[in-house]
Amino acid sequence: MPASLARPVTWWRRQSLRLRVTAAATAVLALALAASAYVFVAVLGEALVRGIDDQVYQRGREIVALSDANRLSDPVVSSDNTIVQVLDREGRIVDATPNTDRLVPLLPAATREAAVRTGSPLFLDGRPYALPGPLRVRALSADHGVTVIVARSFAEVESSMVTIGHVLIAGMPLLLALLAAVSWLVVGRTLRPIALLRRGAAEVGATARSRRLPVPEARDEVHALATTLNDMLGRLEEADARQRALVSDAAHELRSPLASIRLQLEVALSHPEGQDWTETAEGVLEDALRLSRLAEDLLALARLDEGRLGRREPVDLVSMARRTAERYGLDLDLDLDLDLDLAPSVSPVVASPVVASPVVLGDTLDLRRVLANLVDNALRHAASAVRIGVRAEGSVAELTVTDDGPGIRPEDRERVFDRFTRLDDARSRDDGGAGLGLAIVRTTVEAHGGTVHLEDASPGLRAVVRLPLAR
Repeated sequence: MPASLARPVTWWRRQSLRLRVTAAATAVLALALAASAYVFVAVLGEALVRGIDDQVYQRGREIVALSDANRLSDPVVSSDNTIVQVLDREGRIVDATPNTDRLVPLLPAATREAAVRTGSPLFLDGRPYALPGPLRVRALSADHGVTVIVARSFAEVESSMVTIGHVLIAGMPLLLALLAAVSWLVVGRTLRPIALLRRGAAEVGATARSRRLPVPEARDEVHALATTLNDMLGRLEEADARQRALVSDAAHELRSPLASIRLQLEVALSHPEGQDWTETAEGVLEDALRLSRLAEDLLALARLDEGRLGRREPVDLVSMARRTAERYGLDLDLDLDLDLDLAPSVSPVVASPVVASPVVLGDTLDLRRVLANLVDNALRHAASAVRIGVRAEGSVAELTVTDDGPGIRPEDRERVFDRFTRLDDARSRDDGGAGLGLAIVRTTVEAHGGTVHLEDASPGLRAVVRLPLAR
């Protein structure tokens, strides 16, 4: 952009929205008014000229009819200040109205013949004929070579057009000023809710996270903007509360194994002579492993919360379920439903008939972690058996893990997916779980576009994971 244009553009962009909208609206109105005035003057002038032409033509036809009937008076009677000249074959004036010259025709011979031939009216300067202003002239042919010239002054129309032009020239700036003032007020009132939103947003801070922006009563775009921003603030507040709770719960979970490690080491160092260092090392290692598992779970949740998913690749759910069963060393009875007995099996794995395996798109490691967490949770509480099921329903693959344990009350089946949640009944923290397994399951499944829920298995509990099939 040339430097000569860059400055005005930069200046324009720095102005307030109210000024720019008002200036733009006023400029558009000015162009519209100018175009309207031009069209109005043109149409009005054409209408007035056409009216004079009609009057001149009608008066000319009357004179022609009287001339053809030899009833033309001398002098010709003048009506509406119309000028009439009647010329014979030689071009001499034989009759005329009193308000015109009886010696000099208004139109020369060549112009007169052309006007008769075309039948078009002409403009004529009346000053050489001692007539005021311009004239609108028309020539008509009568019998016996007679030519009738009819004219009428155009001064009245010209004066009317000049008056209208002066009114428009004087009135348009006043009208533009009025419209600009109205636009300034209307735009200011329209932008007032946005100013309130800005002030409300400035008051939202770390100590006032629960504040909401004012929502205008009008159901317009500003109302929709305020509602959307309030929804965003609600989500941010919820995320902040969840993050604070996560930090608090994580600190609490980390404190217990750290305190246990510290206590064991202090006791061992205080009485080194009677200390079983092997037992102490085993205890410290157990707490260190617990810390390691907790750190891994927290890192997995942080990655999922940031939306950083792994690779998107086809994942065979039956193959994944088979490998999971073999890793846990349990019996496997595969028929798109996988049976896992808690007792170690001495019989070989029985191969099932080949079936179409459901395939989903996702990260293999994340989905394996989902299944492993569900199996770990089921094994922790099952009485005798755990069953993995894989099936396809329409465009959805369903992965289930069922145990025959004590189950969970219906009112607690959603709460267990919260982070660091443990129940006080049979599904409590019995082997050092931090309460993050099911939270990781739900977060991972939702990141893959699926859902997970718990339902009664009578007896026991069934975890149901539904994922969209790969196309």
